[in-house]
Parts: sequence; structure tokens; C-alpha cells
Amino acid sequence: MLERIPRRSFLLGGVAAFLAGCANKFRSYNGPEVTRVRLYKSERLLVLDGAQGVLKTYPVGLGFAPEGHKQFEGDGRTPEGAYTIDRRNPDSLFHLSVGISYPSDADVAFATAQGKSPGGDIFIHGGPRKGIDPTNKQDWTAGCIAVTDRQIEDVYAMVRDGTPIDIYA
Repeated sequence: MLERIPRRSFLLGGVAAFLAGCANKFRSYNGPEVTRVRLYKSERLLVLDGAQGVLKTYPVGLGFAPEGHKQFEGDGRTPEGAYTIDRRNPDSLFHLSVGISYPSDADVAFATAQGKSPGGDIFIHGGPRKGIDPTNKQDWTAGCIAVTDRQIEDVYAMVRDGTPIDIYA
């Protein structure tokens, strides 16, 4: 009996270590470079392009008022136009996130002329909480682009800072 306890402990410890390794949210990617990201708001579709064509597509959730270009902080819209992936947040409240360069100079100028803030902190990020699929709660963000936690792990690994993102109506 004494011999089984250490063996069981060893086996259970090995299984626990293996499962902990599987739970890592930071994935590696060794495939073709993502050269452009496209978001089609009306189709709720995020596309990752490489030099030879489409690499991946993902269904998305958007801001709670998705029609039209984001103009002001709190309007619930997701921006439209040409931006850049400009940062990443490994400690995001939404699992992981990659930032979009909104607001542009034109966005700031328009909002300022109206006496309002354009807002900011627009990201592609994971779900609202662990285990919940954000595409089942479509258009729940404050203007961000939501994918599942597993999908943001892929996006986070594949898309580099500096990658252009085009957001269409």
C-alpha cells in the first residue's frame, strides 16, 4: 500500500502538469504571416489574410449599436475605416486582446468639433467571461470586436503589431 501512494501521487501530478500545460492561453504560430485583417461588420466576419489569400475567418460580436462608424465615446458603435493593430494586452479582462489604432486624427477632429470625446480602447478580444461564447450574445461590447476565447488565442498568436486592419460597414 505504501508503494501505491507515491506512484498515484506521481501519476496524478503528471496528469495535473499536462492539463495545466494545455490551459495556457499563449499559443505559438509558425504559419504564413498575417498581412492584413479585414472586418465585415454587416456579415459579423473577421478575416485574417496572408500573402497567398485567406488564412482564417471568425464569426464576431460587435458593439451594442453596431450600425455606422464610431463617432463618440459610449455610442456602442464599432469603428469603420483603415486602422492598424497597435498593441496587445495579455492581462485583458476579456481573456486576451489586440488593440486597434482608433481613434485616428480625423476621428478626434470630428468628435472635438462636436464637443465630445471620440472614445478609444477598441480591441479584438475574447468572450465576456470564461466558457461563454460571445457569438451567442451578439453585439454586446462597447464598440470592440469579440470572438471566443479560443479564437482570440489564435488571433493573438497570428497577428503582429503593425498589421493593417480594414473595417467595413
